[in-house]
Amino acid sequence: MTASPSITVRYTCPYCDAVHSIERGPDLADRSVTKHSQPGWEYATPEDDFETREAANGIAFICGEDGPVTDLAEEPIEGCGRPFYLNFVRFEQGVELEPDPPTYGGPRFDFSP
Repeated sequence: MTASPSITVRYTCPYCDAVHSIERGPDLADRSVTKHSQPGWEYATPEDDFETREAANGIAFICGEDGPVTDLAEEPIEGCGRPFYLNFVRFEQGVELEPDPPTYGGPRFDFSP
């Protein structure tokens, strides 16, 4: 069995700008990095194996606790210890799903309970 190809991708904590590096598949489908999880989405952790991370709806990070982090100049730093979330693009029956609530903000008019 051949291992899936991977690349190192860097994500910045939205609270303190600490940079987290993680191995990802080369066909990224990233939507956003947010301070809050999306309701109903299943998140992997950076410690999960490659296949588990790529099959999830995103990755939940704890800044500075999920491995070494750096500043933007790649110097080692501590991190702030706060959670943040990488959200992948999701599809259902071939249609791209919007986050709930949408990450772009604004009012909602669907009046769903």
